[in-house]
Amino acid sequence: MDCCTPSAGRPSTPVAAPPPGSGDHRIEQVSVPAQTFAMGDAHGDGAPGDGEQPVHDVRVPAFTIDATSVTVADFRSFVTATGYRTDAEQYGWSAVFHLALTDPDQVIGQMQGTPWWLGVEGADWAHPGGPSDVAADDHPAVHVSWNDAQAYCAWAGRRLPSEAEWECAARAGLPSRRYPWGDELPAAGHALNIWQGSFPAVNTAADGFVTTAPVRTFQPNGYGLWQPVGNVWEWVADWFSPAYYAAAPVEDPQGPPDGTARVIRGGSYLCHDSYCNRYRNAARSSNTPDSSTGNTGFRTASRKS
Repeated sequence: MDCCTPSAGRPSTPVAAPPPGSGDHRIEQVSVPAQTFAMGDAHGDGAPGDGEQPVHDVRVPAFTIDATSVTVADFRSFVTATGYRTDAEQYGWSAVFHLALTDPDQVIGQMQGTPWWLGVEGADWAHPGGPSDVAADDHPAVHVSWNDAQAYCAWAGRRLPSEAEWECAARAGLPSRRYPWGDELPAAGHALNIWQGSFPAVNTAADGFVTTAPVRTFQPNGYGLWQPVGNVWEWVADWFSPAYYAAAPVEDPQGPPDGTARVIRGGSYLCHDSYCNRYRNAARSSNTPDSSTGNTGFRTASRKS
């Protein structure tokens, strides 16, 4: 865990039973060709505890992946069709960044070690800042746990990408680059949605956004993925281990066989290089499968036949 991804601190729960039926997944698909690529941090930017090294060759078969994060509108279709209730809804609260709070009277506490994260009753995918905050349809669905993402995938006939697939898609054929477009951030600061200002009190919103941006903001990468870095963290399928890269297989790695936390990728609107330099292709973090926050969502994938 880090300052950007608080654990909900909830009791462990099993993955919810997949809802019956096959959903209508309407997100545009991006085709990623089969390839071998160098996975990991080639620049030494990452924190040792994140396990971004050693850089190692990985081969992935061809697959498709959503061009965008799953949106609020997409997630609403799933909930409407199935009656599914997310972990946040079942527990009655979720983690909201203090500048996104809309209902101060609904705060039930602060996250341990990260007081800028507040436990807020009624915060969920449809109400990201609290009960009175209505989520915009074209923004990424947040307050979604790994369990919730898995349930959506079961309904949609999809799956979460592996961590290797996610990084391959984000890199878009540019070897060893920090970002989906190259090694440097544009001087204007308008290539991605991250923090500007003095964390955690002042966000100048120089990129145009204090919290989430619509999923089709800025420019897609070379494969056609919108905002694989910045905006929201994205769940992937793998269990997290900082030691995994040293022993990972070359062929289509799927992560450790077990663990206590699942990998999240891409960073979010709260990341800044002064404290959370995780809006990079190689950056990784983790959270427990039932945790939900206002800056974590997901996108789905499928192996090409």
